[in-house]
Amino acid sequence: MAYFPKNYHYPVQENRYNWEMNTETPITERTILDRVLAGNLELPPVRFTAIDIQKRAGDPDFRIDATWTDGTARFVVETKSLSTPKEFEAATAQAEAYSRITGNYPLVILPFLREAQLRELEARRISGVDLCGNGVVIVPGRLMVFRTGNPNRFSSSAPIKNIYRRNTSMVGRLFLSVASFTSVQGVCAGVNARNPLVGKDERTPMRLGTVSKALKGLEQDLIVERFEGFRVLQADKLLEKLVENYKPPRQSRRVRLKVNTGGVKLQRWFAERAASCPSSWIVTGLSSVERYAVMGREEILAVYCTKLDEMKNLIGGKEADRFPNVELIETEEEPVYFNPQEYKNLSWASPTQCYLELMAGDKRDQETAEQVKPYLLNGLGGKP
Repeated sequence: MAYFPKNYHYPVQENRYNWEMNTETPITERTILDRVLAGNLELPPVRFTAIDIQKRAGDPDFRIDATWTDGTARFVVETKSLSTPKEFEAATAQAEAYSRITGNYPLVILPFLREAQLRELEARRISGVDLCGNGVVIVPGRLMVFRTGNPNRFSSSAPIKNIYRRNTSMVGRLFLSVASFTSVQGVCAGVNARNPLVGKDERTPMRLGTVSKALKGLEQDLIVERFEGFRVLQADKLLEKLVENYKPPRQSRRVRLKVNTGGVKLQRWFAERAASCPSSWIVTGLSSVERYAVMGREEILAVYCTKLDEMKNLIGGKEADRFPNVELIETEEEPVYFNPQEYKNLSWASPTQCYLELMAGDKRDQETAEQVKPYLLNGLGGKP
């Protein structure tokens, strides 16, 4: 069998894939076929020739003859215009089905195939080629070619930029507290009901269109599935995505204060004064750790607030760099306030916000995050 491993390199003309760079033309299944017909798809030493392109209902997209130095093989092809996990899985399943029917080898073509996807294809004995020069071609007992490392030239091919960051992340965060909803409207209502900035008219409600786009992205990533509504499929993967894309909130100002509680426990003392604050506030994720995990921390209560001067006037105290016991952080980032947990007259950060802040910290913080994880995954299909 001819075997061409990952690090086997063939000279490729520098302009071979230039039509991928900065293109404004959206990729469709038709444009993929056109590029195959034009000879712009190859994985040296393999070259491809499209045949049976007159597709009818129920037919595969087309077939391909693959040729190399001393051999040839026929593949049945399934193409997809997006490279999302959902489209990848659909393409491989369809190619396998067509292969069983036709007796041809299965092959998928997507705009871009990550190395992990190529490894999965290799394990399943399915060939796959992308439009960036990556791929795996398998003819059992005769040929094995594997190539990866070329960058994704279709980063804009997915319709959603980043649904796991900033305000849009609240849609994903919602599914870590409620596993299913009957409609898009229900998801939208759930997001807005858990956003205290909306409740106090400090921010406008999230729109239905934004929620719908976020749900589509979650579906494409196989995190949420559509049935008679929507339900979380992989809570653990959702949590990984949120961690991967988490950015600390943008801050306008922050101040550290030394307050005299007169012997009253700091949390109770603060709650009594903050109760009359007309604007939004919430204990930070790191200061909320005691609600979800065991972790010794310095005696300081850190709080996010939308109007720092207003909160500062309510609680008093003096600014202090040494031995402060209250920290006020002014930010209008909605996700940090999302889904507050009310307990003993304090608004604590959600377990999701607590987990994200811990995971963005040092090794000790990240170890503590493992104690918080069960709050997020138990009962939602995850793997705590």
